[in-house]
Formats: sequence, structure tokens, C-alpha cells
Amino acid sequence: MAARPLVFDIWQDLVRYVVTYLLLLFVVLSAFAVVYYSHVNRQTTSELEILRAQKDELNIEWRNLLLEQNSLAEHSAIESKAKHLLDMKRPNSNSEVIVTLD
Repeated sequence: MAARPLVFDIWQDLVRYVVTYLLLLFVVLSAFAVVYYSHVNRQTTSELEILRAQKDELNIEWRNLLLEQNSLAEHSAIESKAKHLLDMKRPNSNSEVIVTLD
């Protein structure tokens, strides 16, 4: 009885269980894909939370700027700044000059 080479036995085993080996390969690849996409999902969720926090901060800053704009645009604030910073005053009726266009 002649001994068959080990390579022949391995090849015969691979051919006989090719479907099983392919399924095993797909299961391992699928497991790696699940791990990878779980990691990507966690990173994306983390980035989304950071962006939402930045959005909230920008909204707060925008509201504060709107309040500041409204307070600076009030007539009394403009008038008091004109009086104190620029030494301006309301003209009286004697100092008014009316210009007419012909």
C-alpha cells in the first residue's frame, strides 16, 4: 500500500468541505464588518454631540447679540450717548434752519 502525500489529503479535504470553509470565511468577515461599523457609528455619534453643543453655544451667543442690538438701537440709548460722548444737544427753535428746495 502506497502512502498518499499529505498535500493530496489536504486538497481532498478542502474540496469536500469548500462550502463550510466559505461560510466560515463569511462569518469571520461579517464579524469584522460589525466591529468596524460599530466603531464608525460611535465616532459619528460623538461628533454629532459635539456639533450639537456648538450649535447650542452659537444660538446663545446669537440671542445675546440680538438683545445687545435691540438695547443699542433704542432711541433713549442713542440720545444719551450723543449727549455724553459727543456733547450734542437738541436744537432749540431759534437755532433751527429750514431749507426749501425750489
